[in-house]
Amino acid sequence: MQLDTWLIYFAAALGLSLSPGPNGLLALTHGALHGRRKTLWTIFGGSFGFIAVVALSMFGIGALLQASLLWLTVLKWVGGAYLVWLGIQVWRAPPVGVEWQPGEGGERGGWSMFRQGALSAMTNPKGILFFAAFLPQFIDPARSLVLQFAIMAGTFAGIEVVTEFVIASTAHRIRPWLKRSGKRFNRACGGIFVAIGAALPLRA
Repeated sequence: MQLDTWLIYFAAALGLSLSPGPNGLLALTHGALHGRRKTLWTIFGGSFGFIAVVALSMFGIGALLQASLLWLTVLKWVGGAYLVWLGIQVWRAPPVGVEWQPGEGGERGGWSMFRQGALSAMTNPKGILFFAAFLPQFIDPARSLVLQFAIMAGTFAGIEVVTEFVIASTAHRIRPWLKRSGKRFNRACGGIFVAIGAALPLRA
């Protein structure tokens, strides 16, 4: 993957990681209930789940590309349209919030939190659809699919770990801010998705 393509992918993946979603909300909740260190189980579980989703999406796309390169163009345009639609949905979404009381939720085991994070990522249909729409914009059919998978999955997992750890570490301070400014935050994330969806299919 060329550096300029990776930088665009990095920026888009960061926007996805920061946008409202079930894993971010789970990190926010677990960070408040169990503390940031224990929430690492949830975060690593979510990253594992996202790697599995990226693998499923990417190698499924790779199989289509082996059949016909025409599918790459089709997937880019369909994916771009989906990203625009997703951006509009995020723009219109209500602010993300979570209510809890100190001490709620009881003690959870680390593996239980890991499984919850992984299942949250792997069973979210919007996430699966997003990656199916997102990854064709960056796949180079002339290069090794395995190497591209390692770069893309590793980049996204790294971003996800860092952003969710920040969310978990500042859970008590983020929640009031989301209540005040969550709508503007959603609009900023939605605007990013619309711009990506409109621009990426036009790239060579």
